[in-house]
Amino acid sequence: MSFAAPWFLLGLLAVPVLVWAYWAREGRRAAAGAAFVTAPLRPSVVRWKPGWRRHLPVALAAAALVVLLVGMARPQRTVAVPAEQARIILATDTSGSMQATDVDPNRLKAVQKAGNEFLDQVPRKVRVGAVVFDHRTQLAQTPTLDRGLVREVIDNIEPHGGTATGNALETALNALKGRPNERRPPGAIVLLSDGKSTSGRDPVRVAQEARELKIPIYTVALGTPEGEIQVKQRDGTTRTEQVPPDVETMQRVAQLSGGRSYAIDDASELSRVYKQLGSQVALKDEKREITAWLAGAALALLVAASIPQLRWFARPV
Repeated sequence: MSFAAPWFLLGLLAVPVLVWAYWAREGRRAAAGAAFVTAPLRPSVVRWKPGWRRHLPVALAAAALVVLLVGMARPQRTVAVPAEQARIILATDTSGSMQATDVDPNRLKAVQKAGNEFLDQVPRKVRVGAVVFDHRTQLAQTPTLDRGLVREVIDNIEPHGGTATGNALETALNALKGRPNERRPPGAIVLLSDGKSTSGRDPVRVAQEARELKIPIYTVALGTPEGEIQVKQRDGTTRTEQVPPDVETMQRVAQLSGGRSYAIDDASELSRVYKQLGSQVALKDEKREITAWLAGAALALLVAASIPQLRWFARPV
């Protein structure tokens, strides 16, 4: 919780002083009463003692003052609200390593299924675009409200080539940051890759640029350390090549940019993560004042403070 006008909280320092003044006055009244009436006559003069109830209205009034002062400081709480103008870029690795079968039925099919489920989770008013990359990078779809266009990109990706993760992130950033001096709506990148970057820019350096632009990158490292593919050589023979995910770099990219990182080695887990991401990246933090609630609470306490006065201490005229 934060306060828009915190200097009003200085008024709380007066509350202990007022409480002390009240107890001092009550002590003087009690001493004066004891001096006026002798002990043997006191039971016949004072037949009813209110006890603690005499202090209840003052305690409620003091509580109302505290709540009112806090309310005047304009407290704010941070809530997550849908960012209806948000834009999201799905950056999907289509390198040859996506043919690995360590994720059932293979990494590519798992990505396609999870990507479509991700689109189901993102609010309809959020624009989604797509970047596909191997050793080359392509902005296959600019951010749009038409989910069908993005699904078409996802369903038609084919694995081949190397991996240029940094270039893919740069392309996604360029699609989100817009024109100079133009108000930029909230944006985020969801990066799914299963291998180490083999060409192009350093993805960590691009993540630092994303942080400056306040565009978080959510990374998903797909596959297991045992993942492997068959690579055809020039002489017609094939060789087995290990294609483990680069989890460390993906974590670094997410951390630097302000996003989150996931390491996935199971297709069902990938779908769950994409569903979770769909509800995360389309939200933004917004501060909302709760002054009205505190003002209402202060009024209720003042009303409560008046009730004992009317019921217990009112005298018939």
